[in-house]
Amino acid sequence: MQDENDLSQFFANGFAPDDLPSMASLLRARHYLDAFITLFRGGDDEVLVRLLILREIGARADAPRWSPQDLQSHFSYLNSIKLDTVLKRLRENGLLIWDGDEQLYAMSESGRVALAALGTVVQFADGDAELGYLTSQVAAGQSLGQVSNEVLLNLLARLNELYADFEAALESQSEFQIRAAREKLEKVWQWVEKGTDVIRTVLTDEETDPRVYQIAQSIALAQARMLRLTSVFHRRLSELASQRVHLGQSGLSTTNVADWLRQQTQEKLADLGRDLVLFHPEPAFVVSDVLLDITEFEVLERERPVNVVSEMPQGAAAQEVGEIEAERLMLAEALYEELQQMAANGLGADLPTAVLAPTYKETAYRLSLLSLLGDAEAALEKSIVADIVKLPLSIEITGELHEPNHPEVASISAGRLLSTVLNKADK
Repeated sequence: MQDENDLSQFFANGFAPDDLPSMASLLRARHYLDAFITLFRGGDDEVLVRLLILREIGARADAPRWSPQDLQSHFSYLNSIKLDTVLKRLRENGLLIWDGDEQLYAMSESGRVALAALGTVVQFADGDAELGYLTSQVAAGQSLGQVSNEVLLNLLARLNELYADFEAALESQSEFQIRAAREKLEKVWQWVEKGTDVIRTVLTDEETDPRVYQIAQSIALAQARMLRLTSVFHRRLSELASQRVHLGQSGLSTTNVADWLRQQTQEKLADLGRDLVLFHPEPAFVVSDVLLDITEFEVLERERPVNVVSEMPQGAAAQEVGEIEAERLMLAEALYEELQQMAANGLGADLPTAVLAPTYKETAYRLSLLSLLGDAEAALEKSIVADIVKLPLSIEITGELHEPNHPEVASISAGRLLSTVLNKADK
């Protein structure tokens, strides 16, 4: 995580991060913010998998502590190596706690706080629920007696933005924009009503902070302005309806035609307009002398960029991919020879001993091949990987971590390789 010395580099000389009230409040909550940094740092797919695992772990209320075997069984739909990587990241950054005595995982305090905030965000993710989320934050703070100025200011800003959008729709005099704005107002109106009840409670509370009271008054005024918009929308739409032009005795109006045209694709509109224009425009204002001057400039005087001839790049990328495939083939063949001898002797081996290679990349590739043992689909292929899959061996992972004395591998899942031939003979 970034220390305070690194943070000071973002500020001008003479300013310290602690001197700014807004930054000081963030630094006080750094313990909880680190949890979000851990969850959301990296690619989109990595973040989604971390959030999935954390939500599933936190959802088991009857038995909140998890053994490694419970996690492997519950997340059997995930790649075991990826699962171990995510659990290790959550544990090292303090979102999960590992009890070494009982060999159990538990959710940390910062993990619970992050999970609760995430649950609120997901709850209001559908539809136009942004105003609902902000209102719920105000209501939660009010019920606990700790209404945040920041949350109130966010709610006030959103109400002012909505009011500005609705006013712009009214000023446009467009029936379509006014109708769309009225529909949006109807969607957010339930949250405005709930917010009115919350703000009324804040204003009647004698212990409300003066700054909070002032912001709450501004929110009440913004909500009152939006309340008046309902009648304004109705009156303006009625005026526009009286101005509609009806097409003969058909009952259709220009609004009906415009609605239908707005629903058509560009291709359909082009077909409707085809052959309606029977002549092309003739610009009579263009005379021969002007055309001659323009032609002379374009042909003789206009400077044009020199054409640059570019050559095709060499096929270095394709060669590099071929080298990678050749390297993987050699690693797979070497692993097959080792496993074939092990299966022929009918003996098993510790998983770390069988997997470890000189580098981390080779070790990870060998472990990924071993995870395919017994895979029926992989066995149907005609490749060295299929030969490995068909060997009479099985893999058993205990869920514990083994820390080998290796320059690039810090830890690896413990387990064993078992000979299925030997197991059948014992039975």
